[in-house]
Amino acid sequence: MKNEIAKRETPEERELRKKLAELTELEERLGKKELELATFRAELNAFEAMYMRIVGVKYAELDEIEAKLAEAKLQENPTDKVAQEEATQARAQADESKETLGQVHEGFEKFIPTDTLKKLYREVAKRIHPDLAEDDSERLKREDLMARANRAYQEGDNEKLRAILAEWEDSPESVKGKGAGAELVRLIRKIAQVEDRLRTIELEIVHIKKSDLYKLKNKVEKAEIQGRDLLSEMAEKVEKEISKAKKRLFMVA
Repeated sequence: MKNEIAKRETPEERELRKKLAELTELEERLGKKELELATFRAELNAFEAMYMRIVGVKYAELDEIEAKLAEAKLQENPTDKVAQEEATQARAQADESKETLGQVHEGFEKFIPTDTLKKLYREVAKRIHPDLAEDDSERLKREDLMARANRAYQEGDNEKLRAILAEWEDSPESVKGKGAGAELVRLIRKIAQVEDRLRTIELEIVHIKKSDLYKLKNKVEKAEIQGRDLLSEMAEKVEKEISKAKKRLFMVA
């Protein structure tokens, strides 16, 4: 009888066990959703790099020729306000295109993460995400580790992800106090944080899917299934525009 009484759960311990199970399930969902979001980002970054190498560089060339054309016309009529405005706008567009081209890093044409990489990233997201922090100091630590984890994921670096997990497990922030009451409060707050983060991820994924770049990526992939290279087709069209622009510039210069 004494043993039965000693082993009986207190209401706090029973509630703690339920909340812990709830949090565990939510963290699994969070890990999967973080992985989904990270994959969307990585695929989109890789696609953007490919687009800029094939099509974007052509648009940058076209914009530069159009700027020179507008500037040549301005030289013919230096006091023409319309020509001044057109030259200013054309040069700004050319500079912006050049800057954008320089900002996009070289990337893989396809982002294909391995099962091991995805599993490691899910584990990092479950344990380390900044939205799970309990104070500002812990959040800063988590933000640094998560930023490194995102880079490692996009680079396909399993070892970096393992090192990040190990670094977190060895950190003081990963060690929490004991006591059913205090732990129950922490769990309730953490559950709310995870639920908030899940809603944020859903909104960000919706935003990504509505972006022009994502829609173009889908068009390119559908065209590829049909045996077409849509980006090359787009580049050819811009190349024709470049040829026309060069002829106009030759006539003015």
